[in-house]
Order: sequence, then C-alpha cells, then structure tokens
Amino acid sequence: MDALKKKQLLIAATKIRMAVIEGTYHAKSGHPGGSLSIADVLAFLYFDKMRIDPSNPAWPERDRLVLSKGHTAPALYGALALRGYFPQDDIPTLRKVDSHLQGHPDMKGTPGVDMTTGSLGQGVSAATGMALAAKIDGGQRRVYAILGDGELEEGQVWEAAMFAAHKKLDNLCIVIDYNDLQIDGTLDEVNSPYPIPEKFKAFGFNVIEIDAHDMEQIEAAFNAAEACKGKPTAIIQKSIKGKGVSFMENQVNWHGSAPNKEQYEQAMNELKAQLKLYEEAV
Repeated sequence: MDALKKKQLLIAATKIRMAVIEGTYHAKSGHPGGSLSIADVLAFLYFDKMRIDPSNPAWPERDRLVLSKGHTAPALYGALALRGYFPQDDIPTLRKVDSHLQGHPDMKGTPGVDMTTGSLGQGVSAATGMALAAKIDGGQRRVYAILGDGELEEGQVWEAAMFAAHKKLDNLCIVIDYNDLQIDGTLDEVNSPYPIPEKFKAFGFNVIEIDAHDMEQIEAAFNAAEACKGKPTAIIQKSIKGKGVSFMENQVNWHGSAPNKEQYEQAMNELKAQLKLYEEAV
C-alpha cells in the first residue's frame, strides 16, 4: 500500500468515526463502541475494495456488504454518507422517527444498505445466500459480512458457516470484529466462543488473523481472501472497542451508551486532532 492510499484511507476512517460520535450524540442513544472498532475496515471496503456505484445503489453486479452486527449502523451510515450515497447532513438525524437512518440498517429506506439486519446471527445467513446466488447466476460479485465476536454465540452463525464451506463459496468473506467485549462483559465472562480461528478452520474456512487498525494488514487480508479459491474466508480482526476516542477505548460501558455534550466535545476534538495529523502528513 503506497503512502497516499494509506493516508486517504486513514482520513476516511477518522471521518467515519466522527460520524459515529455525531450521530449517537444527537440521537442520545446508539452503539458507539463497536461502531468505532469497525471504521477502518469499512473505510477500506468502501473506498478501495468493493465494486460499487453510489449513483446507482441497486446496480445488480455490485459487491454486497451485510452488517450482521446491525447495532453498529452508525459506522455504516458514516461510510455511506462519506462515499456519497446520501448527504452527510443526514448523520445527526440518526434514530429520529422521520429519518431514514434507523438504529439498525434498513435496505428499503437507506441507499447503499444491502441487507436489513439487527437480529444477531442472521446477517451471515443472508450473506451466504447472496454469495450462493452469485455463483448460480455466474456473477462476479463478492459478498462481505461483518460480525461481532459476541455474535459467534449464536448457533445460526455456525449453520451458515457449515453451509458456506460445503458450497465452496469462495466469493464470501466474513469479518469477525474481535474486540473481546459485548454488552455484558468480555466474551469469556458471558459465553466463550473460543478458540475462534480454530473453529472456523474446522468448519472449512480459509482463516486470516489481522490487526483491525493496520491498513496494510487489512489490504493484504482482503487480497488474500479474493485469491483463495474453493472455500470461504474468515478474517478475524483484533480490534479495540471505542477505537479513536481515548475514554471509550476498551470500555464495555460504551457498547450501547451515547456521549453527553462534554463527552461529545472531547471525542470530536480528539478525532479532529487526529484528522489534522493525517491530512498534514506527507
């Protein structure tokens, strides 16, 4: 990855994080922690990897992204707005009754959303169906799904994984956002799905482990997933919940809490300072 591309992607990821804070603050609700931890992978997918056309959101041959952990919609909305699917001025309307930016993604109401999600475990099944459909009709489109690590406690995830490997869906890539925190604590405290890499390998997946906040590792992982033939890929990205905002990082209480005015200002100031560093970098 050259320096210019890395700079552009880091800027995009920071702006996505700013949208997360903006949206959840104005909504006075939402899930900032897990939204912040996926900003980097969303920046890479929407600004480098995926074949998409914001001027034609329903383009049949587009790549698909299913945000299986639908409660982290603020990050997806940030990426879609930045990519041009709808105005960035819509971000503060998050969760308002008359807004198209609801608490979980709605494919019927929001341009660029490929699947309505929110009930954990079901998104990966939808993504698997999309990948199978592409194989059946000979399409070149790829399907990406982002899951939470706590979501791996859902049995439906493993049913879909078994099916995807059986059907050799090498056009399917699932991303496990492994920040080790869910609503009630660490994964081990709630209902451990460990060992995560070994489980996916046992189900027949190509498994890649990366740092979720290293753009070069992200690029290498998705390129390797695309090059892998005959099996689906699981990218297990070790992330930091609340990444980019000092007082939110690795704090479970930010799973589903919105910042107040003081916290909003502190978070935005931190992100603006980071953005300035990236923008001024040579």
